[in-house]
Order: sequence, then C-alpha cells, then structure tokens
Amino acid sequence: MAFELLRTATGSRARAGRLTTLHSSIDTPIFMPVGTRGTVRTQTLADLQRLGAPMLLANTFHLMLHPGPEALLELGGLHGLMGWTGSILTDSGGFQVFSLAGGETTEDGAVLRNPADGETNLVTPERSIAVQRAIGSDIMMVLDQCIAATSPHAQAVAAMERTHRWAKRSLDARGDSQQQMFAIVQGACFEDLRRASAAALTAIDGFDGFAIGGLAVGEGKAQREDITELTASLLPTHRPRYLMGVGTPLDILEGVHRGVDMFDCILPTALAQHGKAFTSHGRLDLRRGVHRLATQPLDATCDCETCQVYSRAYLHHLIKGEDTLGWQLVATHNLRFYVNLMRDIRAHLADDTFAQFYAERREALALSDVDNPSAPPVIRPRHAAKRGAFTVHFATSGFASIQHISSGEIMHSVNHPDREAERVYVEQSARIARTLTERAPLVVWDVGLGAAHNAMALVRALDAAPDHGPVEVVSFEHDLDALRLALGQTKHFAHVRHPAPHLLVENGRFERANLVWRLRTGDFASTFADEPSPDVILFDPFSSKVDTAMWSLALFRALHAHLTRPAELFTYSASTAIRTSLLAAGFHVARGVPSGPKEETTIALGAWAGASPYPLLGAEWLARRARSTARIAADIPPELHADIDRSIDTHVQFTITPPG
Repeated sequence: MAFELLRTATGSRARAGRLTTLHSSIDTPIFMPVGTRGTVRTQTLADLQRLGAPMLLANTFHLMLHPGPEALLELGGLHGLMGWTGSILTDSGGFQVFSLAGGETTEDGAVLRNPADGETNLVTPERSIAVQRAIGSDIMMVLDQCIAATSPHAQAVAAMERTHRWAKRSLDARGDSQQQMFAIVQGACFEDLRRASAAALTAIDGFDGFAIGGLAVGEGKAQREDITELTASLLPTHRPRYLMGVGTPLDILEGVHRGVDMFDCILPTALAQHGKAFTSHGRLDLRRGVHRLATQPLDATCDCETCQVYSRAYLHHLIKGEDTLGWQLVATHNLRFYVNLMRDIRAHLADDTFAQFYAERREALALSDVDNPSAPPVIRPRHAAKRGAFTVHFATSGFASIQHISSGEIMHSVNHPDREAERVYVEQSARIARTLTERAPLVVWDVGLGAAHNAMALVRALDAAPDHGPVEVVSFEHDLDALRLALGQTKHFAHVRHPAPHLLVENGRFERANLVWRLRTGDFASTFADEPSPDVILFDPFSSKVDTAMWSLALFRALHAHLTRPAELFTYSASTAIRTSLLAAGFHVARGVPSGPKEETTIALGAWAGASPYPLLGAEWLARRARSTARIAADIPPELHADIDRSIDTHVQFTITPPG
C-alpha cells in the first residue's frame, strides 16, 4: 500500500499521483461515488462497473446499524456483500456526529440516534475502527468531531483537540490491520487552527493519508477554497489528500487546483432525483417546460447510456412524473460527468497543460443551461453596504474597497487593496524580513487600521513563516466602522476571512504563538506615548486634506521624539510637503516603491544611524523641492517657512547622500 506523487502541474498546485490499496492501483485525482449503505443510489453493480470509478465511499455508522459488523465479517466484508472488486473508503461516522447526533458528545465518544427507530448508539473511536475492520474497506477514516464551519473559535478549538485525541485512539485501535488509515484535519474556518491541526496530525507516525474535514458545512465558497488551499499546503507531499464531502464539478476542479487528490459528494445522485444534470452546456433543470419537446440528448459530448439512448423530452417526462427511472438515468449521466471530468484532469496533468485547462473549464463549469437561459440577463446596480461614515466601493476592475462617504476618499482606490498593502507596507521592510527569516523580535505600529488591509498583509506574511520571531502589533484607530463593514462583507473582502480581525474587534486583542495583535482606540496623538517604541510603523491615515492633524509637523516631531531605537515608517504619500515635515521632524527620508498612479511612496527612518537600506532622497529631490510652490505643509505658519527651508538644506541626510 503506497502513494506515489508523479508530477505537480506548472502554474498550479494540482498533483498527479498513484494510490495503491489492497484491491487496486488508482491514478489520482479521483472522485468517489457515495454508497452510504453499500449502494450508490439507483445504480446497479453493472452500472458502477461501466462507470469506471475506481473507488466507492461507504459509511461506517449506517453499516454498523445494518447489516451490522457480525454479518459483514461472515459475508466477507462489504466487498463480498456487494460483489464490488474495486477499492472502498469508509467514513468513520464523524459527519453523523454532526448531522444525526441524538445525545451527548463526550471524550469517550458520541451518542447517535438511529434515524430508523430512534434508538441511541454510542460510537467511540475504537468501535468505529472495529466496524471498519469488519467492513474490510481499503481506507479507514479516524473518528473526528465535525462542527459547523462558522462555529466560534473556542468551540472549534475544543472540537479540533478532541479530534486529535480520537485520531490517536483510532490509530491504536487499528492493530495489525493492513487497511490504510487517514487522519482528518479540523479547525473550522480559522487559519491558526487549521495550521495547528495539520501540525499535530502530521507529527503522529502511522497515518497513510490526510483528509480536510469540516467544510461544506456552512461556510461560503470563497472561504472553503481558501481553507482548502491553506490546509493542503500544510500536508505532506508524499501522502494522499482527501477533501471530504465536496462538491460540485467546479468545486472539485478548484480543489484539484489547490492540491487535493481525492473527492466524494452525494450531489450527482441527490440532484438527479430533482432532475438537475451537469452537462457541457451548463447545469440543466429537466423540470423546466423548455425541455418538453426537446429531442436532443442530455449532453451530446457524453458517452453514457442516458445520453446515447434517451432524449431530453423523455427525461423531462420521467422527472415531471416522479418516475424513479428518471432519477436513475440522470444519476447515471451525472456520475459519468464527474468521472469524465477527473479523467480529463488526469490527462491534462500528464501533458502538463492543466493550468490552461483549469482556466478554461472553471468558466464552463459555472454556466447554467447556456442553450436555454431561464431569463434574459438583468443588470442591476450594486447597492453597496454602508456602516457609519463608510460604504463599500467597487472598482471597475472588480475589487472592493472602503470609501469615506463625506470626503469621497477611497482606501486603496487604484490597486487591489491586498496587493498594495503587501507591496507598500510589508514586502519592502527590512525589519519585517528579518523577523521572518532570522526570528528577530518585532514591534509594529499600524497607524490607521481602517479595514485592516495592512495589518492582515503582515499577518499573512507571518502565517507563511510560522517560525517567525516574536511580533507585537498595535493598531491605532478611532472609528472601527470601516473594519466592521469589511467583516460583514467577507464575500468582497477576502483578507478578513481569518480569525484575527474578528477577535481583534470582539476582544481588542488577538494572540497566538509568537504573535500578539492589540487594538488602541481613540486619537493617535494622545495614545501612542503609552506604547513601546516600534521597529516598524505602517502609517496609513486618511490624506492630509481629510485628516490634517495626522500629517502635521507637530505629530511627526512627537513621534520622532518617542523613538528609542531605529524604526522604519512606510506611507503611501510622496508629497513634497509631507516629506519636508518628516525631515524637519528629524527623520531621514527615502523613496518607497511605486503604488498605483504614484511613481513613489515614502519611507522615513527614525533614530537611525549608519548606511540606509533604502534610497535616501538626495540633491535631485532638493532641486525639485526648491522649484515647488507647495513644498511646506499648511499646518506650518508662514513665519516659520524660512526656518524650515534652512533645516532641510542643512539636514545631515543631504551632506552624506550623493546626488540622485
């Protein structure tokens, strides 16, 4: 029994592999039809053999109830009972703990109610594995505690930790069985918990593969994809990865793109019962009257019996009459559509053309009956959500930003906010790079939290380097409505699909290993003096036109005086007047990376000595400043202008900086 990674796609995390089980050798990625009670609904054994799926999924809890482990042992396991010669994976009953629980879940196990007669049954990790051994499945799953993906952090922690303990008990109960066993990563939609769960389970020796559990139970599509990509990236490359219970053909394509090898879902047969079919023309609803006289096949590109023999009109007739034959025929097609999709994926992985295939098919799989659209497209204006002084603004290129209503000022209006935050405030910082690579301690001030794009860019960088040094982040903000607005619009603001900003708003603090993120509300000028001197300042208040005091010479002087060690300040502005105020306050000033229409941003260095890692302003900038008619900020009285000019001309920076 082994898994061999054959190749990884160029431009994608998609993987081609080969999984060897007790019954077969299987090329991955694969889709497993769901045969909960030892039968794929509406499909005979001959149907399944023609289908070409190499592995089926069955459920331990339902087979425990009937026919029971004793009968299964007597009959040669589920393979003997069904006559199936391919591989079988058995779920442990963990999802039923979530969906059918009829009693208390304790450390010992879970009490489940039999949906047929109402009697309760205790399922422990040991009993689950004993039943799976009787079933004789090729792959057994550990018993896990599945909860809603949107559960609170504390509940997710408890369920995750119990899953880890149950995983160890399941592994111990495996004994000398040659069946493979997969562990299940939990943690709801919290990135820190997914990281912790993957680390804990991969540290346990003995698991043959790893599953991503706890998804498709309440989260949105974007959240599911983000958590899938994160979790898959944390799992060993030499073990198969299984995304449990997901999903539509598009969901599966997205999962493959993110590095998943195995999938199961009830949708092909469950939706078929209601006349819904997946086709190369988009998803069809055969209950619609438009199909009543349609003589064409369900999908002209499909080789299944349904498409080769029966017309859409006949299928419409069966579905409208609630005839079980209609369910069977549509299910046959849907299952073949899934299996053919996986075949095409594997072929493109073999040719290393998956990235192009992914880009093309993800558009096609999102369509809905392109031949017979249910209604003409209706273009409706977007009604942006509002909160307090802020609203959501949609750029013509599609991304969302937060806009200040009264001033009209948009936070990150040209570039995508996440990319701008990474580029301007995180990636160019030498101090941040040092804590990521050398584990140096770091104190960061996030001035102007806003919708938390800058702070979350830093958190993402820390997430990607879990061995980073100790980091303390202090965010200053007097109005949290911008962040609260983004937190309520996670569909448009991917950066807040993370527990950190939610807990920051709720508790004023987010903490995990080597990271503390605190919130300081109120006026920055009157609160920063209480905080320890920073190493990095992410300076991103509203513009000087909207918030003049935040860009004043007085504030910059007070800020510079507070610094007790070398510090870097990054800001989006490249204004000559603001750079003048920073220099007059005692900072050294350098050119930052471009941002959107700005050719430069600004970096200021405080309590600095020695060689600068950044390109300091020099004689060329001084010459430009001399020609400027707006070289001094409005907060500085005219009678001080001459003194300011002299202080700039004699600034030590320009005596040591060559022209440029």
